[in-house]
Amino acid sequence: MHAVEESVQTLNRLLRGERAAVETYTQALEKVGQEPGGATLRDVCREHQHAAELLTEHVLRFGGEPETSSGAWGAFASAVMGTAKLFGNHAAWEALRQGEEHGVGDYESALKDEHLADECRTLITTKLLPTQRRHIDLLESIENADTKR
Repeated sequence: MHAVEESVQTLNRLLRGERAAVETYTQALEKVGQEPGGATLRDVCREHQHAAELLTEHVLRFGGEPETSSGAWGAFASAVMGTAKLFGNHAAWEALRQGEEHGVGDYESALKDEHLADECRTLITTKLLPTQRRHIDLLESIENADTKR
């Protein structure tokens, strides 16, 4: 497979993950609403939407067709969030944090791809991965604050 095609495949895999994150945060916001942490979740959801837009732009720039769905990750994320809703906010925060950690792993895995274009590597290291790591910190603070209530 050609390096450009491999970059497109990697970008689309990451794009599916970002789309799944947007779907998951949208579901979480339905439960949390205006409760403490809701504003932060809305911000994180917007940041995942922005990441999806950046990845879409890169897929197009490399001549690929951007993924339009979240694929299997979206179905899995929906199931996890549905279960978390049944067990309360703590389970929801935990599920979201684990999703963010999985996203960090996806980005780190993409960086190990020797065929990944430098432009894509730069996007991941300077924007996407640092934002994903910050999300974990934000969710941990919400979860800790929620536990103290």
